[in-house]
Amino acid sequence: MYLSTKNQRLETQKWFEVLRDQICSSFEKLEQNYEGPKQSMPPGKFRQKKWHREGGGGGEMSIMEGRLFEKVGVNISTVMGELSPEFSKQIPGAENNRKFWASGISLVAHMWSPHIPAVHMNTRHIATTRSWFGGGADLTPMIINTEDKELFHNAFRSACNKHDDTYYTRFKEWCDDYFYLKHRNEPRGVGGIFYDQLANNFEADFNFTKEVGSTFASIYPAIVKRHMNKTWTKKERQAQLVKRGRYVEFNLLYDRGTLFGLQTGGNVEAILMSLPPAVAWPSSI
Repeated sequence: MYLSTKNQRLETQKWFEVLRDQICSSFEKLEQNYEGPKQSMPPGKFRQKKWHREGGGGGEMSIMEGRLFEKVGVNISTVMGELSPEFSKQIPGAENNRKFWASGISLVAHMWSPHIPAVHMNTRHIATTRSWFGGGADLTPMIINTEDKELFHNAFRSACNKHDDTYYTRFKEWCDDYFYLKHRNEPRGVGGIFYDQLANNFEADFNFTKEVGSTFASIYPAIVKRHMNKTWTKKERQAQLVKRGRYVEFNLLYDRGTLFGLQTGGNVEAILMSLPPAVAWPSSI
């Protein structure tokens, strides 16, 4: 257990900004190089919008709607202030002192092509009377592809093993347990890694968190390139929209980031940017 310093917190905040810029640049290049079914559309570019939190801090949304990425959001935020008396009981170190500081990056991509999996990634640093890191990344394919799953998991296995040979097994299982729709008795996707309250020492935890972000920035574009110019059928598109319904259900019912953002007075538009632009729930009749 440790408490990060002001300079250490600033260091994490700057890293999340750097990672955001790297990812946005990479995704815009994919838009430019796209030669698939929607090639006649103009390539997308990120639109950025800053927001301010009344209790302290704020963030910046980066949203792109393009010809390859139907909707992708890459948000950064740094907020601080006091937690509500009720919510403080749920946050480590805030039971008797409700002051908090939190910075992070959150990304969700929904693609036009059913052949390209949706993806989620976030990493964060939080401080109350103690500090910790958390985050992870997970893949949600619309059409199951074993090679994509292996590429994604192998990349994060390698990332974890550089820091602790127990991390991958622990954080993969945590991801599988967390991204599970209990009301449907089914997983949201094919998993990845998920970790929270990582509090060994600041440098080690921050280095691992940077590794997670850099690994995502490398592996997901590689998976996109494998499928980005493929065509798809109406039936495949409809199956994709139905699968997205599961994504919506999880984020509104179970997602901790959504709850934390809403409970701390975050920007609602930024919090709900993870929701897909089009979705379907088929009739059971």
